[in-house]
Amino acid sequence: MIENLQEFAGNFPEPWQWLAVAAVSAIPVVESYFGAAIGVLLGLPLFVAILAAVTGNVISMLLFVNGAHAVRTQVRQNRPDENKKRKYEKLHNAFDKYGIAGVSLLGQTMLPSQITSAALVSFGANKQKVIVWQVISIVLWGTLFGILATLGLPLLNK
Repeated sequence: MIENLQEFAGNFPEPWQWLAVAAVSAIPVVESYFGAAIGVLLGLPLFVAILAAVTGNVISMLLFVNGAHAVRTQVRQNRPDENKKRKYEKLHNAFDKYGIAGVSLLGQTMLPSQITSAALVSFGANKQKVIVWQVISIVLWGTLFGILATLGLPLLNK
């Protein structure tokens, strides 16, 4: 899958490859970390690859958070007293234990940031705090993988 996405982004004219990296980074599972690596492997400067990947991932995450918040608000207005089963029990337990910051920073090891952020908002977490911590997490993970891809690039050329 990553190779196909890299090929997709590589088919864009060079001045527009950053836009392709942003687009593929908006896909859950690809995120900022694989997006940054794809950008580096395409030959984009590290900063541009990370910025494009983070931008695509953040835009996608914001759509999911705001959508989940709108759905939760609507459901609570229509059925405020209804008890619902925990759909994402493992994630909810992590939320109870580590809070928004912990789940945002480590949640990407379990689920895409878009799903994690939407779930946190559906659990009743403050939307603005979720957004702030998810952006921090997306930037950190994208930067880490961008740097790792940059460091690993010479190894691929041997």
